[in-house]
Amino acid sequence: MLDLAAGQVRRASDGWHAILRVGAVEHRVWLKEPPAIGANYAAELPFDGNFDARAYAARRLWRAMHGRRQGPAFHELSRQRRERLSAAIRALDAHAAGSTYRAIAEALFGKARIPDRAWKTHDLRNRTIRLVQSGLALMRGGYRQLLRPKHKDK
Repeated sequence: MLDLAAGQVRRASDGWHAILRVGAVEHRVWLKEPPAIGANYAAELPFDGNFDARAYAARRLWRAMHGRRQGPAFHELSRQRRERLSAAIRALDAHAAGSTYRAIAEALFGKARIPDRAWKTHDLRNRTIRLVQSGLALMRGGYRQLLRPKHKDK
């Protein structure tokens, strides 16, 4: 059942933004004109770099509105990827607060795993530096790449 409750539609400078709740799933829709009860709508999908994601989202919405199983989200992160992103954000926060790479590594991996000697050439030092760099890249706009899957055909 489609539920478009009050407060789920707002006007913006580029048109109207609506959140459609179908069962337990929210679908976000942009409209040129204010939504009207009983009106028929069509999906307009430009042939741009986001076409795959838009077509997939439109199909999921159509399936949901017709009581069909929607299927998985277009792009889901693996558990390993989520854990790495979490570690990168934690490393970035510590780095921004002025922590050393050694202190960041101790917080992420545990003090027992950090050697007293040979820190400069230890693998965990290199991993910590890469996590900080990943966090910085996310902060500088790389987080947008999380919304787009890597294509196998490229």
